Amino acid sequence: MNFKYLTSILELDATADIIPYVNTIMQNLKNYELIVNDMRTRACRGQVPEKCGQNTRVYGPLTALSVDRLRRGGKAGKLCICLNILFIFALLPLPLSAQAPDRVLNGIDVLREQNFKPLAGKRVGLITNHTGLAADGVSTIDLLFQTDVCKLTALFSPEHGIRGTADEKVDSSVDKATSLPVYSLYGETRRPTQEMLRGVDALVFDIQDIGARFYTYITTMAYAMEEAAKADIPFYVLDRPNPIGGVKIEGPMLDEDKTSFTGYMPLPVRHGMTVGELARYFNAENRIGAKLEVIAMKGWRRAHIFWDTGQIWINPSPNMRSVAAAILYPGVCLLEQTNVSVGRGTEKPFETVGAPWIQPDRFAGLLRESGVPGIEFVPLYFTPNDSRHKDARCGGVNMIITDPEKLNSVSLGLTLISVLRKLYPSEFTIDRVNDLLGNDEAMQILKNGKTPVEGNWKKHPAFLNFITARQSALIYD
Repeated sequence: MNFKYLTSILELDATADIIPYVNTIMQNLKNYELIVNDMRTRACRGQVPEKCGQNTRVYGPLTALSVDRLRRGGKAGKLCICLNILFIFALLPLPLSAQAPDRVLNGIDVLREQNFKPLAGKRVGLITNHTGLAADGVSTIDLLFQTDVCKLTALFSPEHGIRGTADEKVDSSVDKATSLPVYSLYGETRRPTQEMLRGVDALVFDIQDIGARFYTYITTMAYAMEEAAKADIPFYVLDRPNPIGGVKIEGPMLDEDKTSFTGYMPLPVRHGMTVGELARYFNAENRIGAKLEVIAMKGWRRAHIFWDTGQIWINPSPNMRSVAAAILYPGVCLLEQTNVSVGRGTEKPFETVGAPWIQPDRFAGLLRESGVPGIEFVPLYFTPNDSRHKDARCGGVNMIITDPEKLNSVSLGLTLISVLRKLYPSEFTIDRVNDLLGNDEAMQILKNGKTPVEGNWKKHPAFLNFITARQSALIYD
């Protein structure tokens, strides 16, 4: 329960302004009920739900009474709903006793089960960071360093460094625990050089991705695959979940002339593939020619969101702090190169957007009218302590996911851009949206003051070709 809702309700003056908060809370209660009921049903192993104490509908008449009092206005009504919400959560059955989801085993866990046999006798270079952990929390670095099956000889770090804390270029260094060299692939070079690969018989990649085309870890992987192919050494990917699922594919394709470090090759913005599947796709479609082996996960399904995996969330990068942020990222990050804050320097990066010249109520109202499903917009003021608009009071919105299955995050991002263009044509700088969007046709539609329609680009030959080629790279159901 986010008690900031309660504070916000008490601070509002107009009754009409309270209703969106009530609606959001009601939707969250509904989602909570569905989650609890589903978990309890599974925990009861098929028994009649009522026999398991499944009864979470107590909030209905209470909130109906509160809304009625709100319509009459006054602080008493506001206080009533706040107290009732607290009372509701006191009565709701907690899902702690329900059956937890089975933990998905990552590639490193499977490799460990195999006693590292695929790497037997090899001198290994490991591309990893702080997310490279086994199910018991032991790092992939330690596991490969301690085994006598293979010899770990070098480490390679991506953007944000081996510890995942840097937000600028990273220098090469030495790992204190192992005394191994840590070659930065986000510094003077973004590829392993032949000098770095001297004395390496195999490259291993183990990093948690996010599921968006422009998250740079997948480009680091692809560049390393290219260099491994040139050096004629095998490349192993220890697979990990796509935290935002493997079903949804969203956004336009990257134009062929716009490949870069934030777009290795033409893909939709949200590709719906794991790093292992992407490695297979890159190897085939870009004709890399790497001797590729993917150590697949056990137990992962395409419909899984990260919270279905039973794994512990670790921030893959400094500003990727929650599964909600990861779900929103493919759309909200399209604003990254504009003059709007995407929440960096706040507690909710990629869940908050704003600028000093934005009027929160007006912005939130027009966003609600746009009808993007699965999301609620809460108007607010915030002051980033870092990045764009540092120390400046910004108006904007906090975005709350109410239904991740209905939400199309890329459509959300395009809607944010379209609404900003409509409300603030002179203040909002749209030109650099295409740095990450990477599609001239969609960009022109935005410049014309419209929102690109998801269904249109799914008819494009490039998108249809991707869907066909993608099938042969998929590993999981």
